[in-house]
Amino acid sequence: MKHPQAYRNQQVVILGLALSGVAVAKLFHELGAIVTVNDKKERDQCPEADELTALGISVICGGHPESLIHKDVRLIVKNPGIPYTIEPMKKAEQLGIEVVTEVEVAYQVCTAPMICITGSNGKTTTTTWIGLMLEKAGLKPIVAGNIGRALTEAALEAEPDNHMVVELSSFQLKGTQDFHPKIACLLNVYETHLDYHGSMEDYIASKAKLFANQTAEDTAILNWDDPICRRLASEVKASVLLFSMTEQLDYGVYVQAHAAVEQEVTNLHNESKGSEDKHIVYRDRNGIVHPIIAVKDIGIPGSFNVENALAAACAALTLDVPFAVIEEELRNFRGVEHRLEHVATHNEVLFYNNSKATNSTATIRTIESFEQDVILIAGGLDRGSDYMELFQIFQERVKGLVAIGETKYKIVEIAKLAGMSRIKIVDTGKQAKDAIAEAVREAAAMAKPGDVVLLSPACASWDMFTSYEERGSMFKQSVHTL
Repeated sequence: MKHPQAYRNQQVVILGLALSGVAVAKLFHELGAIVTVNDKKERDQCPEADELTALGISVICGGHPESLIHKDVRLIVKNPGIPYTIEPMKKAEQLGIEVVTEVEVAYQVCTAPMICITGSNGKTTTTTWIGLMLEKAGLKPIVAGNIGRALTEAALEAEPDNHMVVELSSFQLKGTQDFHPKIACLLNVYETHLDYHGSMEDYIASKAKLFANQTAEDTAILNWDDPICRRLASEVKASVLLFSMTEQLDYGVYVQAHAAVEQEVTNLHNESKGSEDKHIVYRDRNGIVHPIIAVKDIGIPGSFNVENALAAACAALTLDVPFAVIEEELRNFRGVEHRLEHVATHNEVLFYNNSKATNSTATIRTIESFEQDVILIAGGLDRGSDYMELFQIFQERVKGLVAIGETKYKIVEIAKLAGMSRIKIVDTGKQAKDAIAEAVREAAAMAKPGDVVLLSPACASWDMFTSYEERGSMFKQSVHTL
């Protein structure tokens, strides 16, 4: 797309309100475009509409009228969650109208370099970690995107000496064209969101758009342990920096099986106590290995968070953040809400909120992070998966299951196949708050001292809740009122 100022006196349609839609609508309106905002929700469910109407922006709620998209529309900015299969999108394609997401608009107006993070799992933790590292190093980060703050709003505030640290979803990336981050990080790629993308190929292609416009002057950070990331590492044009939990890399950040770190400059080997401990290290282009932190000293648990730590360290090192700063933030960070968040301990039973686990892989990796027996609360929006990937972890690590949401019977079937006998099903005809409260009570009744009650749904939340945040917050409230 062109710079937003090029749409002065031209018709621009914003599909979907929410934070990003409001920010984009205001931007185009201020630059003189003729803006129409459309949302399928009724007007009383669109509190943002009044603010835009007061500015003189046309707002249409309650559906997508046939007259919305026509030959005089020059650009459509689509909320990332809106599928490409709805009628306005089909009509736009027929008329050859350009369709982008807010990310493309934000890129066009941003004067600061962008450090962008995507992946099936771990985006928010990694993005937050990078922001903290850059803040400590005095690099003036602005954290935005899928993490909560509208990217366009943040981009307009950015100065050239800021660093935009941006979490991006595949939905957002799919609608980009000229978007060009200075540093692009892909954490992992697992099968998810196929109801939106239609195929794994489209999902991967959307993630890969993160690197599409990078050049040799940019940096692409990729997970060497992920087969799709490994393939993309050979295809991108940017300078590649790898991270790995399983292999010692010629250049990159990886987990070393002991604390002895080669110091080739001095030809010395420095052994620390507990030399069998795993450490995160960085091997630079000269082959010198620099210790960063012992894995056991990372501030949040779970092997997946070690992976996130590796990626965050890569981004920070690319911007010359000192090793001491990286080590300090990896040690002191205590996690992000709704991501393996310790809520409370009742009667020696630990309650954890991992509502952000919206796919099976995230749930499996979370369960694997505990040594204790797990009572799992799982289930949610049905996207067509059979959830067979949960079979082994159910068989080996899950002591009991409380199933909720549209997928409850599918997940229960896997639990039964795995030989699990402690199973409860919560009636989803109840109010969401009552259903999650019942799930917490049932899980607590199954648990013994020393067990973990874990909300890790393996599903999106939209069957019963407005967001995974609402689901997690209701879970926490229910735990605190046991």
